[in-house]
Amino acid sequence: MPAPPVITAYVALGANLGDARATVLQAMDALATMPGTVLTRRSSLYRTAPVDSSGPDYINAVVELSTQLGAIELLHALQRLEQAAGRERPYPNAPRTLDLDLLSYDKLSMETDELVLPHPRIHERAFVLVPLAEIAPTKVPAEQLAAVAGQTINRLN
Repeated sequence: MPAPPVITAYVALGANLGDARATVLQAMDALATMPGTVLTRRSSLYRTAPVDSSGPDYINAVVELSTQLGAIELLHALQRLEQAAGRERPYPNAPRTLDLDLLSYDKLSMETDELVLPHPRIHERAFVLVPLAEIAPTKVPAEQLAAVAGQTINRLN
């Protein structure tokens, strides 16, 4: 049987509870070791204020993956990493130990109860667009970056 095709996917990472910086870096390492998956690019880390949420500032990043996992299979792998990091969902947009959002999966467009691709709020969030533009500038039109220019985001060393 032939191997599944290799797909390019983008994942946003964020955390604002505990040692958020260490958690995001550990999650990047975990993404790099998922079966059938290679982490091909990682953005810098960014500090942002919560958007539609509360609590401390977030540490955010975006990674590019080359994966043989299907879209739902990848989503489930991301959710397992969130759970391993102690993610709880007591209410919508609660502060979190780790948040992993599948932003896009090649050119796939889908809308199910479980997964919407591309992610429906990418264009509203500087904490996604700025790190995504860092690693995949052709994925982020200038007008989208301009639309979120008023949102505070600071690149970390």
